[in-house]
Amino acid sequence: MTALELSKKYKTLLDKNGIKTPLRLAHFFAQLDHESGLVVKRENMNYSAERLLKVFPKYFNATTANQYARKPEAIASRVYANRMGNGNEASEDGWKYRGGGFLQHTGKNEYQTLKDRTGIDYVSKPELLLNEADALIAALDYWNRSNLSILADKDDLDGISDLINIGRKTAKYGDSNGFADRAAKLKFYKTVFR
Repeated sequence: MTALELSKKYKTLLDKNGIKTPLRLAHFFAQLDHESGLVVKRENMNYSAERLLKVFPKYFNATTANQYARKPEAIASRVYANRMGNGNEASEDGWKYRGGGFLQHTGKNEYQTLKDRTGIDYVSKPELLLNEADALIAALDYWNRSNLSILADKDDLDGISDLINIGRKTAKYGDSNGFADRAAKLKFYKTVFR
């Protein structure tokens, strides 16, 4: 589904959450498009040994990369263990609370925050983020609790990108991954939402 189709389908929800000006819509959908291609999904985590060493060098060496290669559940459980509210590797929280939805919400803390703020139990049912409406609800919740509309009104792509990519508490401007793609998508969505 395109951003324009999504914006029409969920107009009431977007309006209720303050995403109703052309600039806010452009920024919101540029970020969703970059993070998920506007496809509701969960993080795949199916990496080769070579890719594990490039993407997650902190968690793998040559030996462990070969042991974990092409084992998505094991990779996620290792990479996301003991952080973001997740338990240790054996808990498999890393897999259960891997990225999900349009904005790839990650970590048990994030799923708990979504539950607390929306009343929807994403903690015991993280697969709900595979539903289009839930993915949008979660994205809007993150957008609003991070005050991203304020940055959208200032046309601050860098600030929004950092807060989405890195997280609210650790953002350092200029650090977001894929900034060039985010900028290109924003340029496009400014022509879609006028």
